[in-house]
Amino acid sequence: MTVYNKDTSFEEIDGNYIFAKKTQAGWDAIYIGEGDLKTRTQDSEHLKCANLNWFTHFHVQTNQDEAKRKEEEADLVGGNPECLAENGGCNNTTVG
Repeated sequence: MTVYNKDTSFEEIDGNYIFAKKTQAGWDAIYIGEGDLKTRTQDSEHLKCANLNWFTHFHVQTNQDEAKRKEEEADLVGGNPECLAENGGCNNTTVG
């Protein structure tokens, strides 16, 4: 994945993304998703939650294969439980 400042605007291309927060220990995933990067990274609901959780960067990987994106999303969520709402993050479920 490539790291971008939170003010970055993306083209209409599909991929996986993470709203992340830089910490002294590294990175915390606040929200993990997949889909059209231009639309999904500017979704007002997720941006509001991410901003309330002090997100600083996007981590992005382009991927045109929907099945592989969904598989990667599930893997990322599973490996970053801090992104789940029950743990203070913005993902409502383990599938995005």
